[in-house]
Amino acid sequence: MNTKVKEENGRELKVENQQMSGSSMLIQALAREKVDVIFGYPGGAILPTYDEIYRTGIRHILARHEQGAIHAAEGYARVSGKPGVCVVTSGPGATNVITGIADAMIDSLPLVVITGQVATSVIGTDAFQEADIIGVTMPITKHNFQVRNVNDLPNIIKESFHIATSGRPGPVLIDLPKDVSIAIGEFNYDEPLDLPGYQPTKIPNRLQIRKLAEAVAKAKKPVILTGAGILHAGGSEEVLEFAENQQIPVASTLLGLGAFPGDHEQFLGMGGMHGTYSANMALHEADLLINIGARFDDRLTGRLDAFAPYATIAHIDIDPAEIGKNVETHIPIVGDAKEAMRMLNEEAKTNCECGDWKETIKEWKAEYPLWYTEDDELLKPQRLIEMIYEETNGDAIITTDVGQHQMWSAQFYKFPKPNQWVTSGGLGTMGFGFPSAIGAQFAEPDKTVVAVVGDAGFQMTAQELSILQELNLPVKIIIVNNASLGMVRQWQQLFYEERYSNSLFPIQPDFVKLADAYNVKGWKIEDPAEMQDILKEALAYDGPVLLDCRVHKVENVYPMIAPGKGHHEMEGIKP
Repeated sequence: MNTKVKEENGRELKVENQQMSGSSMLIQALAREKVDVIFGYPGGAILPTYDEIYRTGIRHILARHEQGAIHAAEGYARVSGKPGVCVVTSGPGATNVITGIADAMIDSLPLVVITGQVATSVIGTDAFQEADIIGVTMPITKHNFQVRNVNDLPNIIKESFHIATSGRPGPVLIDLPKDVSIAIGEFNYDEPLDLPGYQPTKIPNRLQIRKLAEAVAKAKKPVILTGAGILHAGGSEEVLEFAENQQIPVASTLLGLGAFPGDHEQFLGMGGMHGTYSANMALHEADLLINIGARFDDRLTGRLDAFAPYATIAHIDIDPAEIGKNVETHIPIVGDAKEAMRMLNEEAKTNCECGDWKETIKEWKAEYPLWYTEDDELLKPQRLIEMIYEETNGDAIITTDVGQHQMWSAQFYKFPKPNQWVTSGGLGTMGFGFPSAIGAQFAEPDKTVVAVVGDAGFQMTAQELSILQELNLPVKIIIVNNASLGMVRQWQQLFYEERYSNSLFPIQPDFVKLADAYNVKGWKIEDPAEMQDILKEALAYDGPVLLDCRVHKVENVYPMIAPGKGHHEMEGIKP
């Protein structure tokens, strides 16, 4: 059969039906999907695919652990909006990416994960490096496939990218047995998609939009809550237009930061367990709460029977399963958040009469700002984050693990633009921050990417320093080092009578020497007087950097809503 050839992404791309191996089909399909980088780790069952990667020259980033590969793919997806692609082998290679898949599922990140598998003839026999990855990942993927016939592979790949990126984004897994990857079949990537059982609602119901517009006109204490759904939909400009036209204050979830400018006068900050006083009190006192693309998870709502007790709840979400799942919804709107806000801007003509409400919120913001006690002898983590914001002019991409450093970053770095904030929200994954920064840097090579990590979480994926060394990737790693599992220690202090069971690190590695071993420039900062000058030099350095910042060890994150409490019952709102 003759084959037509054209160039795409600098690579030869076969476009007419062609007899080829399953591995060749996979790489050709990735090129058709405009994949520009793969994160992965080879092994026996996936070797035919890696041989094809070698022959075609598609860009592949070799992680030093599969967890690093999957988190890098997540960071890439979160910043670029395109699907992150991760390729690993069977058995332990596949099981090592499970945490990242679960993380992407709950945080709605589009991934296509390709796992090698033993030959179909020995599946189910406990063959060497066999794991039932389909069964294991069924609850934590949007969909998964095991390829049994090589001729099915092109459609499976096309469907995987469509499912991962449409509707509510999420991870899709393709399990590729070794014999299928070397089998010869016909590559046809031009068949139209046919998924009658999967038709996400994109265009909202106009009558429901009008109902919300009427509620806005009547409201005296309205609040907008922005979630990650706005960022995934690319609808930040529409939200800004609506909020400014209607003069409605805006609070954010943890994952929604950046959807509305963090330095805007109408922005209240993050709501929830460690949210600002003004955001949480606005959520508590509101008579209309407009939720755009947020899940109403427990870290946001606190005690459900005390959440927004006076509010009419409007919930805009692409996923109908989220509406009414946790909080009773009075105005449900299923559809794409950007499209919903565009329609709402058309319908909402009357500005809300809420002058008293704006004045009340202004007083809350003035009287109860975020705070910390300054100390000339102690390196305060809150001040560290403020300095990162100042020295980057608010323009950096910030990634984190989970814990105290994550909350301080969310509180004190004002995200003025979308897609600057990369963190593990729903799953709360330690070890996420550093490798996700690597993926973010590939997504935005000209941006400053700062991985703000804890000393504990960094050690879970520190081996990915090899990537920085190999590629001179200019990621800036800032370790907020309090020699402990900081958030665990805080909870043990507050709720377990200071019984610090296995949360303190009396001995730590020398992180600067570790960086030096990987040829990464490092500094240790203990003196607050040195912090700004070193930070300025580190951010200006043309290459990767690690800063070991020895912060005050017993600093706690405040404000805080204790378990079982409502938004109006915050602790630590003043020094």
